[in-house]
Formats: sequence, C-alpha cells, structure tokens
Amino acid sequence: MNGVISWITASEHWTGEDGVPNRLLEHLQYSFTAVVIAALIGIPLGLYIGHTGRGRFVVVNLVGAIRAIPSLGLLFVSVLLLGPRLDGDAAFLVPSEIVLVVLAVPPILAGAYAGVEEVDPAARDAAKGMGMRGTEVLAKVELPCALPLIFSGLRSGTLQVVATATIAATAGMGGLGRFLIDGLAVRDYTQMAAGAVLVAALALIVDLVFALVQRYVVSPGLTGRVGRASRPRNRRAGAAAAALQPAP
Repeated sequence: MNGVISWITASEHWTGEDGVPNRLLEHLQYSFTAVVIAALIGIPLGLYIGHTGRGRFVVVNLVGAIRAIPSLGLLFVSVLLLGPRLDGDAAFLVPSEIVLVVLAVPPILAGAYAGVEEVDPAARDAAKGMGMRGTEVLAKVELPCALPLIFSGLRSGTLQVVATATIAATAGMGGLGRFLIDGLAVRDYTQMAAGAVLVAALALIVDLVFALVQRYVVSPGLTGRVGRASRPRNRRAGAAAAALQPAP
C-alpha cells in the first residue's frame, strides 16, 4: 500500500500527457459523454413507458438482456465493425462510447420507468380531476415524484460507466485505464494498483456529487419516500427496479 501511495503522490506522475490530471480529464470526458447520451435515450423512454404503460414487458426483458452482454466482447465487436469505417481516434473512441452507452442505458431507463410507475395513483387522479392533460400530469406530477428513482438510476449508471471506462484503454484510447493497461504490459503492478485506486476514488467522488445534487434538486417531501419507492409493489415494478443494481 505504501508503494501505491508513493506512486500516486510522485510529482512525475502528475505532469505531461501521461500524467494523472490529463488521464483523469480523459476519463471524465468519456464517462460524461456516455452518461449524457444514455440519459437522453433512457429517461424519455422510461417516462413514456411508465406514463402510458406500453412496452413494459419488452423493455424489462430487453434491459435484462442488455445487462448480460459482456462489455469487453462488445467493444471488440464494435471496433471490428466500425473501426474500418472511421478515421483517426474516432475508430476507437466511437466503439468505446457505444459500449459505455449500452452499459448506462438499462439502469437509467429502469429508474425513470420505475419512478413513474411508483407514483401514487391518487396523485394522478387528483391532477386529472383538476383538468390536467396527460403531458401536464407527466410534467407536473409524475416527473417530480419520480425524481428520487430517476437519480438512483443516473447514479447507478454513472458509477458503472466510470468503473468500466477503463476499457477505452484496451482500444488504444486514454483515461485512467491507461495505468492498468500500461502497467500490465511492463508488469508494473504498483502502477496498476494505483490506477485502480484512482478509478475507485473517482467513482466515490462522482457518487458524492450526485448525492449532493439530488439533495438540492429533489423536493424534501419526497426524500422520505425513496426507501419505500425503491420497494416494488408488483412484479413489473420489481423487475424494473432490479435493473438498477450493478451487473455482477
């Protein structure tokens, strides 16, 4: 452990293109891009399914199937199929981002779907009784009430992406995964351990940031309902909420 701390605190590892700051920024860039794209796909689709009740069976089973896809295998297939059609760094960056997006969509989608599904039916009925239309009920009632589970899905998806973005180094890209790949190439196990510690620390910091944002964005009246909302009331909601858990 002392060797890992010495490696991380060494000044030569904090400068240049291969330094920790540059690799950290690359890692954050890969992760942020993937989470944003996954959120743009998963949240609207999850809200639509939860609001309309359409496609529950298909989506729940599809989410489970996607989570079973090996990330590294998908990366190699994506590089083989897309690499020859792209130029420069895009030949490896695009396949890496595709893998990360595929990894992030299931928990984000499940969080949005389960969050709307768990909204108290009495709240919907009251909103409709006040003359609200379907889109107004979704925007003013269901979406605010679903925020705790939506954030849970975002946090789960982001943590998985941050942890898995190391595979970008396998495809020749940067990020904190370079310390793992480069260390393995020369059997520098101290460097590999330091890279793993940096990834774990980054994941914890990102999760803390999400927790703080959730604390200030979600209504205080809903924070006490997170635990109850996380417990599925029926089999369909249970299957969706289960997708929030990280893949083994």
